[in-house]
Amino acid sequence: MKRISRSSALLRPLRPATNQPRLVPIATTTTTQSSTTTTPPTQTHRNASSLSQRPDSSHVMFPGAVKSAFSNSMTFEEPSKYDALPTYRAVDQHGQVVDPSFKPDLSDAEVIKLYNDMLTVSIMDLIMFDAQRQGRLSFYMVSAGEEAVCVGSASALTPEDVVFCQYREQGVFKQRGFELSDFMNQLFANHKDPGKGRNMPVHYGSKELNIHTISSPLATQLPQAAGAAYALKIQRMQNPTVPPRVVAAYFGEGAASEGDFHAALNIAATRGCPAVFICRNNGYAISTPTLEQYRGDGIASRGLGYGIETIRVDGNDFWAVREVTKKARELALQDGGKPVLIEAMTYRVSHHSTSDDSFAYRAKVEVEDWKRRDNPIGRLRKWMEAKGIWDENKEREARDSIRREILKAFSSAEKEKKPAIRTMFEDVYEELTPDIRQQMKELKEHLEQYPEEYDLGDFEGGKDSLSK
Repeated sequence: MKRISRSSALLRPLRPATNQPRLVPIATTTTTQSSTTTTPPTQTHRNASSLSQRPDSSHVMFPGAVKSAFSNSMTFEEPSKYDALPTYRAVDQHGQVVDPSFKPDLSDAEVIKLYNDMLTVSIMDLIMFDAQRQGRLSFYMVSAGEEAVCVGSASALTPEDVVFCQYREQGVFKQRGFELSDFMNQLFANHKDPGKGRNMPVHYGSKELNIHTISSPLATQLPQAAGAAYALKIQRMQNPTVPPRVVAAYFGEGAASEGDFHAALNIAATRGCPAVFICRNNGYAISTPTLEQYRGDGIASRGLGYGIETIRVDGNDFWAVREVTKKARELALQDGGKPVLIEAMTYRVSHHSTSDDSFAYRAKVEVEDWKRRDNPIGRLRKWMEAKGIWDENKEREARDSIRREILKAFSSAEKEKKPAIRTMFEDVYEELTPDIRQQMKELKEHLEQYPEEYDLGDFEGGKDSLSK
């Protein structure tokens, strides 16, 4: 029997902060061709035998540490002696442009569309959170405070790029074309759910949109993303006419404590994988604040340690996130492929999930202060109002319209039947084995023997699906 897959798709010298988006390389690199070239990427190798310690050399030439100068002073490096990496922003919390070189590259209509994507995610989160509290949904995770990170970064990718998400990237799905009905069908696990109701809510996926299905274990998507990026690199080496693509992998700073994070960055760096790792540093890993997660300079400093070009960005600034991701994608396609790390600084306004009460470990006033002082949706709205393309009336109309559309999709999905009972036996083997067929037969007999114990009306085809 053939087993089939269930996958849905495929040093720094520190400098003062500037207004320019700056990705920090660990060493000077040579200028390369544009990422749009059709020239096949090449793999560069460094042979260990080519390194040797020359007499009277002033630098280390051991294979494990090249170009390290000898010193006659025994000094331990202290992290406190280094300034924190700067955080790039293009627009401040008042909606004012602070980067003189920033030039919007979107039309007014495109900006409004992306703003509506952010509004949609925000409003949907509120509705679905309440639905879970009413018992109409088993579980939900909101992304309040992180809308700009997801929508802004996704808007800088191409539809052909491959995406791996964690579980708080509704904005990525919405920007790439995931419909409200797609969200609702998955959340209610009805028969229209491509996952056939087998996954927890918010575990979306779309082969058509090149987004791999979300899985619950933290950080498992990161080495998978590195591997997918390596596959894209080899694919283009074998066929230079294939358009260049990158892999974008999203994760939270809590996931960066997993071993998979370190394995993924090291694999991507050593194999030159065209991957953009996007960290949403929102301050909390469930109930664990960042101060209890790590002692170093956030997640960005880890990228430098792995030899990866890295930048830290204001995650509440839609424009900064978009600009940084555009540049990161361009860099990831240079030199035959290489990884880039983005650390987006934001704040998790919401509870971790519907299973969490964040006020048990943080003050409510802290959350309210962030919501009032620097909200990513509010910041983009201020920029739009200053430009004259948005106002209070348009805001009210947009919110009312979006809410109606969400509730319509909600009502429709909630009424749909659940997947056929038969589907619990399918998609493990290409063909059902005799053992599985026997189990289906026994289940059908059991349901027929105790009809009053089971309400099968909610399942497509009822018990008869077991006879097919």
